[in-house]
Amino acid sequence: MHKKIPYIILAPGFILLFVFLILPLISIIWPTFYDGGLSFSSYLSFFKDPYNVGIFVRTVRVSLIVTLICILFGVPAAYYIARSPKKWRSLLMSMTLFPLLTNSVVRSFAWINILGKNGVLNMILLKFNLINEPLTFLYTEFSIIIGSIYLFLPLMIITLVGIIENIDTEITEAAETLGASPLTAFTKVILPLAIPGIIVGSILVFTGTLTAYTTPQLLGGNKKMMLSTFLYQNAMTLGNWKDASVIALIMIITTLLVMKVFNGIAALLDKRGETHA
Repeated sequence: MHKKIPYIILAPGFILLFVFLILPLISIIWPTFYDGGLSFSSYLSFFKDPYNVGIFVRTVRVSLIVTLICILFGVPAAYYIARSPKKWRSLLMSMTLFPLLTNSVVRSFAWINILGKNGVLNMILLKFNLINEPLTFLYTEFSIIIGSIYLFLPLMIITLVGIIENIDTEITEAAETLGASPLTAFTKVILPLAIPGIIVGSILVFTGTLTAYTTPQLLGGNKKMMLSTFLYQNAMTLGNWKDASVIALIMIITTLLVMKVFNGIAALLDKRGETHA
């Protein structure tokens, strides 16, 4: 009886997941495979269309660029916060979390005011005579990348702060005592130990960028469409739920594949660490 208790406790959760997540997902995706018989024609048609492939490639490219930039900026920022005195750490964490407390629509409109032809960025460039006429920053991949970084960088930092806080400072001090510079100690000691946090943060940022709708829609528009906005257009504007379901499953599979790659990288790095040990 005692062995059955965990299953009894978990049963309501599994039932809710099955009824409200698995069943709706199956009901949406199944028609894309079955049309009088099992067929993958819907997916083959998607990837045969250069327009669709362009949107897919753009979405993956933007998501990878955003993830890489969030790593480059998030790791040093998280390290600085984690090693700050406690009285400053709370303030810095609050500043990091502040963007997450603002509605994504408001944040996107703020970037429209910054990146528009009459926006702040063009006004500064014109004032210092760096350009002769306003540049087109808005409705480009650049604007989507900037907006997505602003949206998801806090997730990377928050994830890494918790990991780096648990790394004993004596390890770094020992490395510096043995002659390592602060930079060498960071890259050779702190960074490898922070790999699990980097992997988790990368997955969060990549999947968030891949599936985000508001930021790509407002900053990219129809000229630089992403999979999320393409899905919305097919479902809500065109009423083509079958193609929308195809896009949804492609997004899910892409996310799972990327997670598998990131986990593989983490496992590979762990093996290297075991070898060196």
